[in-house]
This record gives sequence, structure tokens and C-alpha cells, in this order.
Amino acid sequence: MAFRLHRHVSTVVTDSGMVLLDERTGGYFELNATGAATLTALLDGASPEEATRRLTADTQAPPDQVATDVAAFLADLARLRLGSLT
Repeated sequence: MAFRLHRHVSTVVTDSGMVLLDERTGGYFELNATGAATLTALLDGASPEEATRRLTADTQAPPDQVATDVAAFLADLARLRLGSLT
């Protein structure tokens, strides 16, 4: 499964992470560096499991916690109608 942002979502990389703009509502969503790294990995074709492995390699965080956080991140993006796994 691949992750895709919906057509109405624009991204801008910032010094501290990334900002998502929902062009339908005008809502902005600021991602920290970890959120930006997660989203970038997913948009580059990584599965949630691969994104978890990449993030775990870069941190001291327990893999189970990172997997939970990635799943919650994906659920938030879906709930906000910003993107989804296809």
C-alpha cells in the first residue's frame, strides 16, 4: 500500500519540519521534524513498517512506540481528510 496526500493538500518544507495546507478549508497543519520525516518516507513509497524502521534507525525510541506513533499519524491524516493509504 502506498500513501498519498489528497489533491487539495499542499506541502511546504520549513526549517523545523513541514506545513500542510488543506486548500478546501484553508487549514494549516504544522509537522515537526519527526512528522515531516515520517510523511516524506511515506510519500517516497515506504510502507508504514518501513517508515517505522527508518525512524527507529535514527532515534533511540522503542520500535513498538514508533510503530504506534506512525499508525496514529496515519489515522490523524485520514481523519482530517489530508491523505490515505491506497
